[in-house]
Amino acid sequence: QVQLVESGGGLVQAGGSLRLACAASGRTLRISRMGWFRQAPGKEREFVARIGWNFGTTYYAGSVKGRFTISRDNAQNTVYLQMASLKPEDTAVYYCNCADSRDNDYWGQGTQVTVSS
Repeated sequence: QVQLVESGGGLVQAGGSLRLACAASGRTLRISRMGWFRQAPGKEREFVARIGWNFGTTYYAGSVKGRFTISRDNAQNTVYLQMASLKPEDTAVYYCNCADSRDNDYWGQGTQVTVSS
């Protein structure tokens, strides 16, 4: 019912910045929150950040707080993740996530972020 398409991944040097975007389409009127998860090679998927769709309340994982900023454009049904002061440990596949008001979850196919030292 909701399709998510990520963009903006790539290769960046340590200390650099990168901005990810995720555009939602389909049945978007019931979006409750959108966010980002990531999965590094050989590790379990972990939560990164999320934002409430109505009021814009944000929540971050401790490992990225102060470096990453999540934002949204309700009119464009798009969520962004601005990543700064990137570290090699941030290297992972980043997945966009969407939840609606009826507790349905949707996922993008992921975008690779690689941070070189």
